[in-house]
Amino acid sequence: MKAFARLYETLDATNSTTARVAAMRAYFASVPPRDAAWAVYVLSGRRQRRLVGAAELRDWLQRACGYPAWLVEDSYAAVGDLAETIALLMAAAPEHVHGCDAGVDSVSLADWLELRLPSLRDADAESRQQLVTAWWRALDPAQAFLVTKLLTGGLRVGVSRALVARALSGLADVPQATMQHRLMGRWQPTATWFEGLLAAADARAEPSRPYPFFLASPLEADADPSVALGQRGDWLAEWKWDGIRAQCIRRGGECFIWTRGEELVTERYPEVQAALQTLPEGCVLDSELLAWRPGDRQALPFSALQRRIGRLKPGKRLREEVPVRLLAYDLLEFAGADLRAAPLQERRERLAGLLDDAPPALGLSPLLDADDWPSLTEARARSRELGVEGLMLKRHDSPYQVGRARGDWWKWKIEPLTLDAVMIYAQAGHGRRASLYTDYTFAVWQDEDLVPVAKAYSGLADTEIVRLDRWIRKHTLERFGPVRQVEPLQVFELAFEGIAHSARHRSGVALRFPRIRRWREDLGPKDADSLAQVQALLEGQERD
Repeated sequence: MKAFARLYETLDATNSTTARVAAMRAYFASVPPRDAAWAVYVLSGRRQRRLVGAAELRDWLQRACGYPAWLVEDSYAAVGDLAETIALLMAAAPEHVHGCDAGVDSVSLADWLELRLPSLRDADAESRQQLVTAWWRALDPAQAFLVTKLLTGGLRVGVSRALVARALSGLADVPQATMQHRLMGRWQPTATWFEGLLAAADARAEPSRPYPFFLASPLEADADPSVALGQRGDWLAEWKWDGIRAQCIRRGGECFIWTRGEELVTERYPEVQAALQTLPEGCVLDSELLAWRPGDRQALPFSALQRRIGRLKPGKRLREEVPVRLLAYDLLEFAGADLRAAPLQERRERLAGLLDDAPPALGLSPLLDADDWPSLTEARARSRELGVEGLMLKRHDSPYQVGRARGDWWKWKIEPLTLDAVMIYAQAGHGRRASLYTDYTFAVWQDEDLVPVAKAYSGLADTEIVRLDRWIRKHTLERFGPVRQVEPLQVFELAFEGIAHSARHRSGVALRFPRIRRWREDLGPKDADSLAQVQALLEGQERD
């Protein structure tokens, strides 16, 4: 764990991509394969199970360090990150607090993740507390911070999977795209797996393994495509669907559905799974999962699909109320052959032939029949009434690349919906922003009351965040743990992609992808929008 703690500190201390890649490569080359495998698991953002809740940890901290509860809570509010608070307070605690669990300081990363931390699952409450507080007492602050983050499943290192792949590809002397492919899908962090990861040839490919997704770059909403992209005839155009990006695999007699976030969701969509079984062996489709009733001319709103997302095995009634359809727009593999280097036009033609007689739950994403850019611009203007987010523009001869490689695929989204709302709560951020209030709750007027409608944490410049942080600290009305209620004076314009009814929110509505568009210092709180105006937006969207 000491070596991983040093790596974490190095990664956290620099914004240099070259320095981060070099630090990871040096770490992977110097530690045992078992530790390296677990480091890849953590660094690449694989989900970690939470073993202890925040409330328990705060209680254990107060008992372990001997400080009064108010001081622990104030320290947590000031620091903004519980793991960092624990590391700092335990390091500053009186000497008699330290010195338990001799030898824990030298435990490897793999032993922590395979043996020590999992031992808490079957322990009773008292034993769990004794184990964890003994670790805090024996570890240096850097290791105590990491162990606590791993306990909560909240360790975020701040490097992308692409950077991890870049470090590993340099070590293994294989192309970065090859390494990114090897990191996809289901795998277990073992020494054997890591040694195979660095092998010249990949002989252990899982049938379920997806390809890395190719991501489109954003085209400015008001851009002139004739200037930005050139000839209309060089581009395929299709709708940008408002669903879940999915890669569907038919290999080894099985079907697998992976989301872009690398979550395997096959069992959640049995109607799509059954349709994929009709495809020939050795096919991989890039596609979109959508809520769509048979016979309808367009997809249902994303809010309908959300009812299916969290259901591991949806019942018959839910499947009837929210049927799901897959629209495919690319063919990455056919008859076991990787087609990604072939031109998109060729891949689309093969895909169209493959889906000629497909079941209703499996369809082809249609191309837009617009001969010139003005016609395509007119079609894009109808996006919201059709329940789509805009257009996808893809160069005819483009290969299927890895990640957000600019130039060949563009997403030309429509202008978002907007509203003016009052900030009423603020909470500290995470990582580098743990000492600043960067997460905000916004409300609109319902008669004389402010009703929360959204939370947002992106959209402000760094200078604005610092200035707003100072204002929040001076205008706090009340504190609820890490959350501050502030004077309802500051107005912000929020942008969002859609709006839906929500029984879970007091306002009765939920905004999709809310973010801050600008700080409206020219407006007073009474100039903010009302809940009636928000509901009118929803009704207008439903009429469209």
